[in-house]
Amino acid sequence: MRKVRRSPRALLKQRIKHARARSIYLLPNSFTLASMFAAFYGVIQAMDGFFASAAIAIFISMLLDGMDGRVARATGTSSEFGVQFDSIADMFAFGVAPALIAYEFALNTLGGFGWAAAFIYCAGAGIRLARFNTMVGVIDKGFFQGLASPAGAALVMGFVWLFEAGQVPVEFHEYKACITATLAIYAGVTMISNAPFFSGKNMGFVRRLPFWAVFVACVVIIAFSTYPGLASFILFCGYAMSGYLYQFYLYCRGLPNPVDPNAGMEDY
Repeated sequence: MRKVRRSPRALLKQRIKHARARSIYLLPNSFTLASMFAAFYGVIQAMDGFFASAAIAIFISMLLDGMDGRVARATGTSSEFGVQFDSIADMFAFGVAPALIAYEFALNTLGGFGWAAAFIYCAGAGIRLARFNTMVGVIDKGFFQGLASPAGAALVMGFVWLFEAGQVPVEFHEYKACITATLAIYAGVTMISNAPFFSGKNMGFVRRLPFWAVFVACVVIIAFSTYPGLASFILFCGYAMSGYLYQFYLYCRGLPNPVDPNAGMEDY
C-alpha cells in the first residue's frame, strides 16, 4: 500500500495536539495543588487540636477545587494530566483528609467502630470518584450520581466547625463522637448511592427564579455572614438529603432516575 504523505502544516498541527495532551499547565494545576495544600494544612491543624481551623481549611480546599476546572476551560489549558491530577487531589482533599480530621476530632474515642466509620467515609469517597471518572458522558450532566465528594466532606466538616464554634447545645456534647460517626457513615454510603443530586451545571433555570427564591438566597447570605458554621451545616445537611427526596419523588411519579444508566431498560 502506498503511504499517504501529510503536509508539513498537518504534521505541525498533529505535533502541537500531542504536545498539548502531554502538557502540564501551570495556572489550573496551581489551583489543584493549592486545594491539596489546604487539605494537608487541615490535617496538620487537626493533629495539633485546632479542629475549627482544620474544618475551615477543607472548605477553602472546596473553593479552590471548584476553580481549577473553570480556569482550565476559560483559558483553554485543559489537559489529561490536569484531569488525573485533579482526581488524585480530590481523593486526598475530600476523602483522606476529612476522614483523618473526623477521627482526630471525635472518632478515636469509639475504638474500632470509630476508625471503621472513618474508613467507610474514605472508601466511599474513593469509589465515588472512580465511578465519576468512568461515567463521564454516560449520565445526565445536570445531576451527580451519588453525593459529590466535596459535599460529603462539607457535611462532616460542617459539624466539626459547628461544634468548635460553640453552636451545639451542651446536652449534645456527650454525643459528639456518635454524631460524627453517623455523619461519616451516611456521607460514605450516600456517595456510592444512585441517588440523583443536582450538580448545578445546568443553570438555565436561574433566569426563571421566582421572587421568593431570591428572598431565600438573601436570607442564606445573611445567615452565612452571621453564623457561618451553623449556616453551612444546615445547607449541606439539606443538600445531602435532597438526592433521596428527589429519588422518592421520581419513584412516586413513575419517572426514571436520570443518573441510573439502567433506568427504564426493564421494559426492553
